[in-house]
Amino acid sequence: MNHIQQIVIGVSLLFALPVMGQQIVTLQKCYDLVLVNYPLAKQTLLLQQQNQLDIEVINNKKLPQVSLDAQATYQSDVIEVPIPNASMEALNKDQYRATLSVNQLIYNGGATHASLHLKEAQLKTKEKQVEVSLYQLKKQVNQLYFSILLSQENSLLLNSKKALIESKLSEVKSGIKNGALLPASDKVLETELLKINQQFIEVNHNKMALLQTLSSLISKSLDASTMFQIPLIDNPSNTTINRPELEFFQYKKEEIEQSESLLSKKRAPKLMGFATGGYGNPGLNMLDNSFQTFYTVGVKLNWNVFDWNTNKKQRQSLVINKDMVDTETEIFKLNTNIELQQQQQTINKIEAFIISDKAIIELRKSVLKAADSQLKNGIITSSAYITELTNLYEDENRLIQHKILLQLTKANYNIIQGQ
Repeated sequence: MNHIQQIVIGVSLLFALPVMGQQIVTLQKCYDLVLVNYPLAKQTLLLQQQNQLDIEVINNKKLPQVSLDAQATYQSDVIEVPIPNASMEALNKDQYRATLSVNQLIYNGGATHASLHLKEAQLKTKEKQVEVSLYQLKKQVNQLYFSILLSQENSLLLNSKKALIESKLSEVKSGIKNGALLPASDKVLETELLKINQQFIEVNHNKMALLQTLSSLISKSLDASTMFQIPLIDNPSNTTINRPELEFFQYKKEEIEQSESLLSKKRAPKLMGFATGGYGNPGLNMLDNSFQTFYTVGVKLNWNVFDWNTNKKQRQSLVINKDMVDTETEIFKLNTNIELQQQQQTINKIEAFIISDKAIIELRKSVLKAADSQLKNGIITSSAYITELTNLYEDENRLIQHKILLQLTKANYNIIQGQ
């Protein structure tokens, strides 16, 4: 196996499956974990608990409302009957009363049910807002995931380059020993190996920083041995937008409609039944100056007939809010379509780069093959060979960057589109 075959095999390993026993992470798994483990995800349960309490408060308005009142008063004057020689005892100036009242809502025009429907609509809107915020984290996951992939593939490529140079170093030392090559030829290769070790340190340091950030984001332990699969994402086939923001806008409109319904029902008359029992001095008979028990029962009607068009103006304001939501929806769709067009242009550009990269690499391989032969025959120095090897490595690295960037752009396209 010659050296050119070695570097080709090394590069082909970049997209091979990871070995057994290593933790394997996929892009979809990172999406799933961030949606579940990110602290914001806990708000959904909290919103549901809060909504349940609000519903119970509204339903309690259907139950009898009980109140207890007690008072003791002293007044400067009391009622007197102006009848001469009347034996009627004057009322005490100190008076006492304790009452227990029960009020029962009989009819309020459906305002209670409208309040419940509004709470349900508000819960859907808030839950969707949480979903929208979590969805936006996917772009952050994309950036971290594909940056780690790039570090991972750079490390594999460095390993291939290092193995090739070590093999070449062995050949050069043999040539020096046999007098076929100059004594200092091996020093150039040894220097290159030291540079590769420095590159390993930088790549590994950057990768660990990215791993720590992604680990915190998805709440999953990741280490240097974790292997990240390269997703093979298909080219975009349509531009239909299916983002959660669109549902959020629709839920906002439904919430406004429920608010309109509640406002309209608040104008309806309210019918209440009531009962009051009490004990006091005097009782209901103000002329009986003694402690008595008493009670009253009845119904009462309340209807705000004229409110200076306040209710009407509030509903008109809600209509304007709905129009504003429609405008927000149009703006969102427009901006999203612009983003999709930009991403598609980037995809086309990178695909063209990849075709060019492959052609350049084939030419670089031919040049390196010739340099390899010339080095063996002592025609060129090790420095000249290293130059050609570095050129091939840089072009291979550029191809890897473009392949990773292409998958990142496709992944971002899918996030922007809502897949």
